[in-house]
Amino acid sequence: MVRPRWQRPRPPSRSGLERSWGRFVAVWASLNLVWVAFDLTYVAVRPFWLQRNLQLIPGVPLTVPLQVLPDITPWVDPIKGIEPHRETQAYLDQFERLDAALAGAAVPFSAEQRRLLEQQVELTNQMIDTNPFQGSDQSGTLEKIKNRLRDRADQDSSKQAAAQLLSPAWLEQRPWQQERLFWRDQVLPLVQTNYWRSIEENAQPTNQAWRIDLLLFQWVFLLDILLRVVRLRRRIPGLGWRDALLRRWIDLPLLLPFWRWLRIVPVVERLQTSRLVNFEPLRAVVSRGVVALLALELFEVLALQLIDGVQGLVRSPRWPQRIRSLRSHQAVIRSEDERQLLELLRIWGPLLLSEVAPRLAPELQSLLGYSLRQSLDRTVVPPPLRQLKPLLQLESGLSSQLAGGMVDSLLDLSRSTGKRLGRTDDAQLEMLQRCIDRFWDELALSLETGPALERSQELICALIEGLKSTYLSQISRARITSLIEELDQLMVSVSPSGEPGG
Repeated sequence: MVRPRWQRPRPPSRSGLERSWGRFVAVWASLNLVWVAFDLTYVAVRPFWLQRNLQLIPGVPLTVPLQVLPDITPWVDPIKGIEPHRETQAYLDQFERLDAALAGAAVPFSAEQRRLLEQQVELTNQMIDTNPFQGSDQSGTLEKIKNRLRDRADQDSSKQAAAQLLSPAWLEQRPWQQERLFWRDQVLPLVQTNYWRSIEENAQPTNQAWRIDLLLFQWVFLLDILLRVVRLRRRIPGLGWRDALLRRWIDLPLLLPFWRWLRIVPVVERLQTSRLVNFEPLRAVVSRGVVALLALELFEVLALQLIDGVQGLVRSPRWPQRIRSLRSHQAVIRSEDERQLLELLRIWGPLLLSEVAPRLAPELQSLLGYSLRQSLDRTVVPPPLRQLKPLLQLESGLSSQLAGGMVDSLLDLSRSTGKRLGRTDDAQLEMLQRCIDRFWDELALSLETGPALERSQELICALIEGLKSTYLSQISRARITSLIEELDQLMVSVSPSGEPGG
């Protein structure tokens, strides 16, 4: 059964200890990535961790309680330098005093209760005027509070709505036990989300998360990188420390205190190499999408550049010099004792002359015999005598004998020449070298002295121009997609051993 290339079995690691350490570091790096993501998003999603409620529809006070999650804000807030805001904390403390005073209170309210209601209204108006949420970039939270107050009291002004909802007349008609649910469920949780965050000497908000990153994770990453560098230098003895460290550049984000979101790259690489997670199918899908988007433009640019470059070479007035330079190239090969072209001719010459040509003897005899019969029929035999059958038989036999003799002679010459070329003969190679050099010289001289150069350039460039228009017109997005699908078929049709499967 055939499998894709990412499902092919891989050779096992060199030792079980290495494999276990690699998997431990991969899991530890994954935990570090989770910690980094939590640290980078904590301030933005702090209201969720504080209230542990999931709001399904934005703008609608409909939440799903998730109280099974622990309240982590008392431990994380000090790390981020977050403290309760004095103004909103005073508002919450005042409401607790008001709630305690009104719990089970009889109507009409006492003077102390009325004073607490007036203080709560005053603090609400002060919060609306000063907007303490602006320091924590939560001005939208204050707008939510104002909207809920206006909707509850059916008023256009949030201050008037607060004064109405906390007035003795309103509370005498509605029990406090019912009204307090509105404040505790829809107003106070929003007020609790406000905070004050300290600023360090570098003008950045306080963040001590780097201490946890260093004490728990980064020393492990440093140790693992050093072990990988040592193993790399053992496999490649001549590799220096600097070059070995540069080869592990992908691990650099694990040690950087900034741009920590880049750690996803080494984490994915370690999970893949430790075989805990296989990302190859995902990488194949992503790369296929990128190739499909860019391949059309890339193919067009490369094809145009290649064809225009060939046309530029053909149009160049130095074309004869370039042809003549082929001879100098042969001289360079001779001086370096690397006669690849001559060796190729020495191999292919005997192959063609001694083996291929003799096998073509019947076809050559038929072709040559037919040509001789046509020549004899037109030149030797007069037209009145061409109807005589014995004479035609004589002519056919004579043509066959002549063709057979000529072909046999040519093949004998071919075999003997092939045998001679197959022998290592320095003099013969030298003569062949001179023949090739003379051919380039004479071709370049003929192009320089005759009218063939310009006409040849025009014809070749016209052919290339036609090829350009024809080829580029056939390139399309559908064609690129079909090519990618064909590549996928080729990848899937390879067996685990690397041989084509069926």
